[in-house]
Amino acid sequence: MTKGAARDVLEVLVLALGLYLLATTTIQTVHVVGLSMSPTLSDNDLLIASKIDYRLHDPERGDIIILKSPIDPGRDYIKRVIGLPFDHLLIRNHHVLINGVGLEEPYVQSWAGNGDFPPQSDAVDGQVIPSGMYFVMGDNRDHSSDSRLFGYVSRDEIDGKAVLRVWPWSHLSLLDVHPTLARG
Repeated sequence: MTKGAARDVLEVLVLALGLYLLATTTIQTVHVVGLSMSPTLSDNDLLIASKIDYRLHDPERGDIIILKSPIDPGRDYIKRVIGLPFDHLLIRNHHVLINGVGLEEPYVQSWAGNGDFPPQSDAVDGQVIPSGMYFVMGDNRDHSSDSRLFGYVSRDEIDGKAVLRVWPWSHLSLLDVHPTLARG
């Protein structure tokens, strides 16, 4: 092998290693297991998540996040950010109130079970979410282990932001549907 060819091979290897390191530190693939995020996400969907997004800014209401399960740290959970630090959060009769204002959630189709939060509270305006903490829920409210069960999630427990569904191809889409606070 000539000096020039060896240099070319070395350049390709260094470039491949650099691209590999960049990809593994900035994005991750996530396989959806279960129906807690239905109808937004389905069992066996494949997502691309950004691992760098929250190094640049805080999570926002409506973001779909990847976090370690507080119940089984060997598993990842996929949930939606509902409450932000210092929000007053109250869930009553299948309605989420943020600072006393209803949250309009186009991704939630139905919700039949009891999911009040905080449970049995007389607080009219809800519970204040502590600094650095987030309240997360699955879109399938009747079949989701979420903050109503395991409490708030700290920012350190959030691994990334789901940004793109890549599988199945027929459902290729950006994951950018966010709730809004009701007007008036």
